[in-house]
Amino acid sequence: MPAETGQPLRILVVTQYFWPENFQINHVVSALRERGHVVTVLTGKPNYPGGKFFDGYSMFGKKSDTFEGIPVIRVPLMPRGTGNGVRLALNYLSFALSASILGVRRLQDDYDVIFTYEPSPITVGLPAIFAKRRKGAPILFWVQDLWPESVSAAGGFSFPPILSAIEYLVRFIYRRCDRVLIQSNAFRPNVVKSGANSDDVIYFPQSVNSMFRPLPREDAPVQGDLMPTGFNLVFAGNIGQAQDFETIVAAAEQLRDITDINWVIIGDGRRRTWLENEVSRRGLSDCFHLLGSFPEEDMPRFFTHADALLVTLRREPIFALTIPTKVQAYLACGKPIIASMDGEGGRIIDEAGAGHSVPASDAEKLAGAVKKMYDLTSAEREKMGANALAYSRQHFDPDSQIDHLVKLMRTVAAPPQ
Repeated sequence: MPAETGQPLRILVVTQYFWPENFQINHVVSALRERGHVVTVLTGKPNYPGGKFFDGYSMFGKKSDTFEGIPVIRVPLMPRGTGNGVRLALNYLSFALSASILGVRRLQDDYDVIFTYEPSPITVGLPAIFAKRRKGAPILFWVQDLWPESVSAAGGFSFPPILSAIEYLVRFIYRRCDRVLIQSNAFRPNVVKSGANSDDVIYFPQSVNSMFRPLPREDAPVQGDLMPTGFNLVFAGNIGQAQDFETIVAAAEQLRDITDINWVIIGDGRRRTWLENEVSRRGLSDCFHLLGSFPEEDMPRFFTHADALLVTLRREPIFALTIPTKVQAYLACGKPIIASMDGEGGRIIDEAGAGHSVPASDAEKLAGAVKKMYDLTSAEREKMGANALAYSRQHFDPDSQIDHLVKLMRTVAAPPQ
C-alpha cells in the first residue's frame, strides 16, 4: 500500500448498505482507514439480500457499532422483505427519511468530504445533501446504478408519474453534488442528461478487495463436499430478476446430456424459490447445485475449484451500460469467464481475452459458449485465466483506485474549520 501524503481527511460515508452486508463500500472504507483517514459511516440496519434483519439487529435496536475501529451510525429502516415493489419503495424511503432526520442529527464531528455510495437507490443522496447543509462538506456521489432507468428494467415501478417524480429527484440530487463518480464510462451521457455538470462527472470504476486473488487448490479447501466433481461453472451473487436465471436454466436444459457440466450457484435472493422450483420442474436437479450464501471472504476458495465463472444480466438497455461488481472479482481471481450480457461487461471480457461473451437473454448462445469452454483443454482455460488476472491488475488495482479516490477527495475537500 503506497504511503499517504498530506493531512488525514475527515470523511463521512453515506450508504444504505454496509457491513455485515457484502458490498464494495466495505473495502473502500477499510482501505481509507488503513491510509490514516478518519472515517465515519452513516448507514441502515443490515437486511440485504435476505430481506430480514441480520442477527443482533432490529428496527430500533443497536443504533451504532464499529467496523475495524470505524464508528458506524445506524438508523432504522423498513427491511426489504421479499423485494416486491411496494416493500422496496418503503425500504428505500424509510432509510432516506431516517438518515436525513435522525442520522444527520447524530453527526457530532466536522468533515472534509461526504462520500456517498449508490448501488441503488438514488434516494441515498438525500441524507448526503442534508449532511452537506449541516456540515458544509462537499459531496462525492459514486453512481453504481442509473436511475430512473434501472427502476423499470429491474421489474420495479413503470407508472409514468412515478418515473417522472424519480427523474426530478435524480436531477435534484446530481445538481447538489460536487463530483459525480461513475462506475462505467457508458453512464456519462445519462448522468449529464439527468442534471450533472459534465466537467464534474469522473470515471471511477469499481475494484475489489485484495482478498480476491488466485489461490492454489491445496490452499483453498471447501467445506465438506459442496463442490461437485466434473466441470464446474460457478455463478456467485444475487439470485434476482436482473440476473436472468430464465436464460441460465434454459441453457442448462440444452446441455443436460453432458452430465458432468455442473451449474453451481452460490448466493441467495428473492428468486431463489422460483429457481429451485424451475430446476425441479425441468428435471435439472442433477446438474444444478444451489449452495446458498457464504461470507464474501470464502468466494476465492470456491472460485479456485471452478473451471469457469458465470456472469449474466437480462437484456435491458440500462444493463448494457453496467459493469457488474462480480466481473472485477472474477477477473482478479484469474479464472476464465462466461458472460451473458450486452455492452460494457461483455466488452471487458472480450478485451481482456478472459473468456467468452454472448448477447444477453440468448439461451442458445449461452449454451454454445459453455460447450465451447467445456471443450477447451485445461491449458487453454488457464491462459484465459492468466489474461483475466493481467487485465485486472492493469485496470482495477485496488490500491491505485483508492489513491485516485483520495486525490479526488482532496480536490473538493472543505477547508479546515
